[in-house]
Amino acid sequence: MYHPDLLDERQARQWASPQACPALVLNADYTPLSYYPLSLWSWQDAIKAAFLERVNVVAEYEREIRSPGFTMRLPSVVALRQYVKPSQTPAFTRFNLFLRDRFSCQYCGAREELTFDHVVPRTYGGRTTWTNVTTACAPCNLRKGGRTPAEAGMLPRQRPFQPTSHQLQENGRGFPPHHCHETWRDYLYWDSELEA
Repeated sequence: MYHPDLLDERQARQWASPQACPALVLNADYTPLSYYPLSLWSWQDAIKAAFLERVNVVAEYEREIRSPGFTMRLPSVVALRQYVKPSQTPAFTRFNLFLRDRFSCQYCGAREELTFDHVVPRTYGGRTTWTNVTTACAPCNLRKGGRTPAEAGMLPRQRPFQPTSHQLQENGRGFPPHHCHETWRDYLYWDSELEA
């Protein structure tokens, strides 16, 4: 039996659980399907898709899986063989609303206790739409109450708008993933400015 302190970094990676080896999923044009949340598949889904010839394996982990007659390195980056056209109009969800507003209160800039606020209150006929709902922290939402921004003296930093999928993807790039394997960097940051 090996003591964990005696394993070098390469051996530690080799003995790591396959659960710690998700695959970055790229579209057929080698761009991520999504930046935030990052498009990831479990190692099982990546291997299944590779065997069904739905993806090309672009990069691999050093970690291998084995059966009595087969050995395969776990995919770290896969690209779909058929292009998936991204939707131009994102779904109106709480997450997408927060992403549009960059996870900050549109009244004070706070990033904690986020909820959403109807700019024109529902009691005044305000609807739950992209153009009338904004991200607000709980204290600002409570302070504004059922009043209009003018009545409360609280104007949002930006007017609510319906974002495109491209705008949400761009905002998502500002929130890097907690785990970023070295083989993913070329595909996540391929269009970022190069250092001189």
